[in-house]
Amino acid sequence: MDTNVLHNLSYGLYIISACNGAFLNAQIANVVFQITSNPPKVAASINKENLTYSFIKKSKEFAVSILEESTPLGFIGKFGFKSGRETDKFKDVNFKRLSSGCPIVLDNAICYFSAEVVEEFDCGSHVLFLARLSETGFIKTGRLMTYEYYHNVKHGTTPQAAPTFLREEIVRKGQKAVQRYCCRVCNYVYNPEAADPDNGIKPNTAFEGLPDNWVCPVCGAGKGQFEKE
Repeated sequence: MDTNVLHNLSYGLYIISACNGAFLNAQIANVVFQITSNPPKVAASINKENLTYSFIKKSKEFAVSILEESTPLGFIGKFGFKSGRETDKFKDVNFKRLSSGCPIVLDNAICYFSAEVVEEFDCGSHVLFLARLSETGFIKTGRLMTYEYYHNVKHGTTPQAAPTFLREEIVRKGQKAVQRYCCRVCNYVYNPEAADPDNGIKPNTAFEGLPDNWVCPVCGAGKGQFEKE
């Protein structure tokens, strides 16, 4: 069965956040969608192993920051490829806490909302939280980041805890082989044809031609953490 067909589903890219008293956490998510308009309800899919899941499970509330198209890969990696059990994801990030206590990011976000959980659906590895909107707001105007843009233009990768994660060998089946290098930490793939323009690396720059101090734009790993595909 070719699961590549699932990549034709449309998604956005969001930061879902929650709190446990004074403790804050957030993660990257792409499965967030509106369910009803009256009353306005949304749903979000969260992996049971994520710290954000335990915070939402306890507080019954979460917030969503909707990212803009120009969001750097490093910012996405901070929330998507690091664990809140090991690092403070909000360090050096502009944010504010809503009336619910949930934080929303002000950097690279266009708008936000918070929601109160009204029902949960156990979907195996993930739980789908159905929630009623409680607060909304706009931060700036701009183009929204789509999952397609994140993958095809920014060449971002998918965390293994995401509901849309597919093994890389399946995703790339049938694609033209090029000399690419994969980050052993987060699975980001350096493609010389696209390179890393966000960090000043021009297209068609071979991996061997990268500066010695170049790091993975997603997780910050050094060149030594990359290997040929």
